[in-house]
Amino acid sequence: MASQPKHDYYKTLGVDRGAADDDIRKAYRKLARKYHPDLNPGDKSAESRFKDVQEAYDVLSDSKKRGMYDQVGFYSDAGFAAGGGGAPGGAPRGGPNMDFGGFDFSEMFRDAQAEAERGRRGGGGAHPGGGAAGGGAFKDIFSQFFRGDAGGNQPEAAPEKGADLEYGLNISFWQAIRGTQTKIEITRYEQCGVCHGTGGNEAGSISCPQCAGTGNVQQMAGNMKFNLTCPRCNGKGRIKNACPACHGDGRISHKEFVEIRIPAGAQHGSRLRVPGKGNAGTMGAPSGDLYITTNVEPHPVFRREGDNIHMQVPITIWEAGLGTKIEVPTIDGKTLLKIPPGTQNNQKFRLRDRGVPNSRKGTKGDQIVQVVLKAPEIRDEKTKELLRELAELHPEDPRAGLWTEE
Repeated sequence: MASQPKHDYYKTLGVDRGAADDDIRKAYRKLARKYHPDLNPGDKSAESRFKDVQEAYDVLSDSKKRGMYDQVGFYSDAGFAAGGGGAPGGAPRGGPNMDFGGFDFSEMFRDAQAEAERGRRGGGGAHPGGGAAGGGAFKDIFSQFFRGDAGGNQPEAAPEKGADLEYGLNISFWQAIRGTQTKIEITRYEQCGVCHGTGGNEAGSISCPQCAGTGNVQQMAGNMKFNLTCPRCNGKGRIKNACPACHGDGRISHKEFVEIRIPAGAQHGSRLRVPGKGNAGTMGAPSGDLYITTNVEPHPVFRREGDNIHMQVPITIWEAGLGTKIEVPTIDGKTLLKIPPGTQNNQKFRLRDRGVPNSRKGTKGDQIVQVVLKAPEIRDEKTKELLRELAELHPEDPRAGLWTEE
């Protein structure tokens, strides 16, 4: 008997049960970027969350797996077993067959019929399998098993676009500012060159190993047993000889180096797309895309906020008092900064267009320089005497405004 999943896959991705494929894909990309181990080094909680998100997406992004999950509340490859329930004589048949193992649903059918006559759906009757299900809900459950053509045949599997891949990339502060090109090694599925993605060998066919040629597989859910159309052979009972290169998957895993171009001005957490470098699709469908999330290493002097660059520069007391011009570093080299007389500690100055270029806006940010007053080291009597004279010339109390009368 297959076990229940640890998580609700829809809840894990934060989407509704009726969510479209695009919504599921967008939710996955957002969460994968948020919890990716490369962006959360050493965070076991984020790593576990990332695995849960990946597991949920693996099921909900596959139409067959999602259909099974929606039907019985879980998906497990191990939950399928070759079994009976096929047509007499062992011949396969296309429509799903449900064997409830002697379970008596007569009372439920009567309740469902009564509710239908009253024009109501979703009553509160107790489902014998343990869940709550009224007549309308029970009808919905059965309708999920009988999706096919008038002859009861299940539709052939449709080509599906390959899954997208997410990778993190560490870059230096200067690589982010100036842009760079680099290569990273990725592991992806590509189309099998032997069978060209079909997964089969045209030389012949063999009995389906998943259903043992019956065309049906058994699935247990609580006390109920369902005989469903085999998803591997679509109820035909036979499949093409598996390709010796890909063992029937139509794709093979391989490692390759991909060249990544980091544009000038990339930020921490920037997401870059490399088209067609995700996993290969099935049955000749196009490949997914590769997404690169940048992790910019900090700089010892410069601190970036958007397109602006921030830094601190120490100045002496006499430079602040008398005023001067000092050299300060920028991302484009050195420049002169005018310090006016009477400059205060932590005062900020703006250098226009000395920040990071923004290619989208066609503009550049600014550089914000914060000056920090540095007191001199008193090592001789001459310096002490000069400071005493300075104190006599300026007897004002800088802390006078701290005291207020009650």
